[in-house]
Amino acid sequence: MLKNVVAVVLEEVHPFELGVACEIFGLDRSEQGLPVYDFALASDRPGELRTHAGFTVNVPYGAERLAEADLVIAAATGIRDSYPIELIEALRAVVDRGARVLSICSGTYLLGAAGLLDGRRCTTHWRHAEDLAERFPLTRVEPDVLYVDDDPVITSAGTAAGIDASLHLVRKLQGVEVARGIARRMVVAPHREGGQAQYVNRPLANEECTSFGSVLDWMRAELDRDWTVDQLAARAHMAPRTFARRFQQETGTTPLRWLIGQRVLYAQRLLEETTDPVETVAARVGFGNAATLRHHFGRWLGTTPGAYRRAFGG
Repeated sequence: MLKNVVAVVLEEVHPFELGVACEIFGLDRSEQGLPVYDFALASDRPGELRTHAGFTVNVPYGAERLAEADLVIAAATGIRDSYPIELIEALRAVVDRGARVLSICSGTYLLGAAGLLDGRRCTTHWRHAEDLAERFPLTRVEPDVLYVDDDPVITSAGTAAGIDASLHLVRKLQGVEVARGIARRMVVAPHREGGQAQYVNRPLANEECTSFGSVLDWMRAELDRDWTVDQLAARAHMAPRTFARRFQQETGTTPLRWLIGQRVLYAQRLLEETTDPVETVAARVGFGNAATLRHHFGRWLGTTPGAYRRAFGG
């Protein structure tokens, strides 16, 4: 069931992420035959709360309002060392009685503080993924996806991914037509391709490696070559076995995986900045053909070269 929805508001809440919850669950769309939700804002201290943008929002309910909810949404806010015990206890009770919780962006930290991520998969904005994993080591953070549904805990990535997660939950509980109707009213896609990996800004030269700097530069300059470990080891004046071991130690990956990652990064740049056909891009970056490029694009970014170009091409 999805009828009663509460958005949790903390001081310095991010207004866009809060607005996502309000837009999807707080509007009366009954004239279109769409469900009307009993939507409310709640906080540990109701009243006027300042948003991240400087203006205030009136929050009429306290943590006790969560006891009635079928879904509780934790909107993004500034990451803090501790969270209100009233909200933590109320969120635990929500899950204990079989209702659902959904976080948007850094709202994941509130769920983590309540222990609701322990033993579960989750996600958050890619900038916070590493920190979230360190802070809550019992969870498995998936940084490349737009949302994770580990029922009854749904977590979404940065900002607009809250729309994706919310529409997913509506689609799951109330059907495709309801989710499509809300998406059409919002003028958004009912389902986006790929994950948030495609939005991460990774510079092409992203390693500082004292022993292999010249070798990496050499590989970057000729990404379209089919390098062998023997060739790279000779360039580094090492035995192949020693080279492979030390490369892994200093870069955190294998020579082949490093090369594939650089090719994907270069392909992203070409898809953004040129109108070259996908076959040409594949050849220029060293993948040889479009099928191989699509394969690696899907594995690294969760999308296709064509979809990526439509989203980011100049």
